[in-house]
Amino acid sequence: MSQPIEVDVVVVGGGLAGLSAARRLDRAGVEWLLVEASDRIGGRVTTDTVDGWHLDRGFQVLNTAYPRVPALVDVDALDMRYFTPGVLVRRCGELHRLENPIREPLAAASALTSGVGTLSDRLKFAALATRCATLPPAKLLEARETTTQEFLRKAGLSHRMIEEVLRPFLSGVFADRSLDTSSHVFAMVLRSFARGRIGVPAAGMAAFPAAIAGPLPYPQLLIGARTLSVGPGMVVTEGGEIRCRAVIVATDPPSAAALLPGLPTPDMHGLTTFYFGADRAPLNEPTLVLDGDRREIIANTVVVSNAAPEYAPTGKSLIAASVVGVSAPSSASEAVIRVELSRLYGAPTDDWELLEVINIPNALPAARVPQAMLRKPVDLGDGLFVAGDHRDSPSIQGALAGGWRTAGAVLSWLGARVGAGR
Repeated sequence: MSQPIEVDVVVVGGGLAGLSAARRLDRAGVEWLLVEASDRIGGRVTTDTVDGWHLDRGFQVLNTAYPRVPALVDVDALDMRYFTPGVLVRRCGELHRLENPIREPLAAASALTSGVGTLSDRLKFAALATRCATLPPAKLLEARETTTQEFLRKAGLSHRMIEEVLRPFLSGVFADRSLDTSSHVFAMVLRSFARGRIGVPAAGMAAFPAAIAGPLPYPQLLIGARTLSVGPGMVVTEGGEIRCRAVIVATDPPSAAALLPGLPTPDMHGLTTFYFGADRAPLNEPTLVLDGDRREIIANTVVVSNAAPEYAPTGKSLIAASVVGVSAPSSASEAVIRVELSRLYGAPTDDWELLEVINIPNALPAARVPQAMLRKPVDLGDGLFVAGDHRDSPSIQGALAGGWRTAGAVLSWLGARVGAGR
């Protein structure tokens, strides 16, 4: 398409926040254009299909309890494949099961007698999950804010329960092994885990942003157009200038800071995902496996194809292993990961094929105290706005809600300008 000279709003960035913003702008009937530097929409939520393998951009899942998800897509139409509502913890040579008593009530009795933590731990954590699942979000965010680690200790959970179960699990969720993440963020994440189902679309996570973009007019999605600069009333791309009344910068935080000097940029947490292919699955269920032996090398691992057979060629199994932080792939690091996976699954890994190592330096923004009510200002003045999970909470929900909220702020600003001009 020929690039338009002028529109009401330019959205810079075609990730979840930008797409969510575009959906709200489109519904409101304003003239908008989305510009995305890469050759596809979705940002980090994307999938590469290589020789029949679906490899997401790092192991990631969709939580059906995120409020903005069903508001933007038909979850049933995504053809979801779900993981077990619980985890397996490798500790002292054995796998111990801990299931979600809210999602699986019949599993509560067995959970009380599992080898994970003490009986008191499991009862206290079940009570904590129930509280987060049932209280209104505003009530949860009114509680005194601490780090997640302090919050768990004040909830009465033992050192063993935190170190052997919650730290490895949450380090994969937040990319934060220290658990310095805000307790407000943790409470909202626990709420979603307790209330929702965790899964992936059969066609890969890229199907999710594609479904969000589905109702949008395709000519208004300008793909492969890198933005060079933004300013009041103007966006400059490699293809030329676009004049506008407002700009929403919905890129990742480092890119947003480069386009909007002076914008506070959070520290970023990195993640690395090792994808292996195997002729036989080392586990016969779609359950996340955690390292309860405190080795702190692999945060979690799962046989993705046990949940979604479509992720692997017929007769093959896809295993993902998540590591907090990033490092250059090497034969040494691969050897360490193979040894750890062999221990976690209790199965040999020598004949597994290393499919890909995906390093994501800017996987998630750090959400340290204080986060307060999770919402940060999005109106920077002069018609410049910013959207993303770094303005809300570090999650898919945060990105979607952030984009939607920012579009609402733009619509209010445009309305105020029109009113002032009458």
